[in-house]
Amino acid sequence: MSARTDRPRELADFLKAHRSRLDPADVGLSTPGQSRRVPGLRREEVAQLASISTDYYTRLEQGRLTGASPGVLDALADALRLGEDERNYLFQLASKTDRRPRRQTGPERVHPQLQRLLDNLRDSPALVLGRHLDILAWNALATAVFRDFAQVPRRERNFLRMLFLDPRIRGRYTDWPPLARICVGFVRATTDGHSEPRISALIGELSLTDADFRTWWAEQHTSYQTAGTKHLTHPDTGDYALDWQVLRTLDEEQLLMVMTAPDGDSLDALRRLARAVSTDSDT
Repeated sequence: MSARTDRPRELADFLKAHRSRLDPADVGLSTPGQSRRVPGLRREEVAQLASISTDYYTRLEQGRLTGASPGVLDALADALRLGEDERNYLFQLASKTDRRPRRQTGPERVHPQLQRLLDNLRDSPALVLGRHLDILAWNALATAVFRDFAQVPRRERNFLRMLFLDPRIRGRYTDWPPLARICVGFVRATTDGHSEPRISALIGELSLTDADFRTWWAEQHTSYQTAGTKHLTHPDTGDYALDWQVLRTLDEEQLLMVMTAPDGDSLDALRRLARAVSTDSDT
């Protein structure tokens, strides 16, 4: 049986487990002096709290429905007092997307542990990208491969934007077109460019200023590619290759991009760049 076929059963088990853990007193349903033979809420009580029929909820708990609408899932998450992680998992089990507006938060921050991980990657250039592909953090070797990101105004320090509009970043790639097209497809596949103002503004800017971006965005191209090989060049080393991989952090919706040398010549190029950065910092 496939994982997708198991989803209704997993959804049913998830709902039952959280219904049984919820104290009726927490939702104002306890009656003084009245005991319950089974802990937790009854099915009809969950249905009442979620404003759906008891029959509909019962079928969900029996695994007889392939899924529920986002509105029903949202109501169930509130009724069962689910936390953010639990709510996300509920939508995942139902194969639906949570369309709630993102919470307005302050500037994205990188955990100190993640920054230490970056700094400890001595032979691997690495970046942390935010949910809009803003460059939030980097290690010393990343500045040697690309440029000193600290010298770029924060508003312009966006990986997609710099890939198209920063001649220094764009010029580092000898195979720029396929990589740039992958990035355009990744942004289309993983963000909502119509409802997120930050992404919408970035797409508008790139569409007006770069013909390649305008063409690829109009193609409706999507890509979930998170690994591959890049071919780069640098005035101090000449051409070299780097394998790349993108990993998503679970708690902050951030991306860790790590690049590694696939061969001895590429590793030698990275170490020459690292020595150059170290020398510059000591002078």
